[in-house]
Amino acid sequence: MSKINRQGSNAILSTSVEYHNFVFLAGITADDLSKDITGQTEEVVAKIDRALENNGTDKTRLLTAQIWVKHITDRDAMNKVWVSWLGDAGRPARACVEANMADSRHLVEIMVTACR
Repeated sequence: MSKINRQGSNAILSTSVEYHNFVFLAGITADDLSKDITGQTEEVVAKIDRALENNGTDKTRLLTAQIWVKHITDRDAMNKVWVSWLGDAGRPARACVEANMADSRHLVEIMVTACR
């Protein structure tokens, strides 16, 4: 059997799981909840960069992305950060929906899958 590598595990989840060169990240949120949607999105994508790097890959290898925003009206501001962050990298298959967040101060949560 192939080994499953988990990082950042706690009683509920792992922040990343790698299996057969696929890397699955848990939903990533900002730590500084005083930031607006732009600031939180910038923080989230920086955390995604670090998590992907810790798993031997990067954003150019994204396959899918699921994005939850607290207010769908923030989608355009979030997309500005998203597009700038992706640069010329390939675009993943993606969904973006409005959702109630576990903490009402969270404005965005992003979950990605990448390959190595």
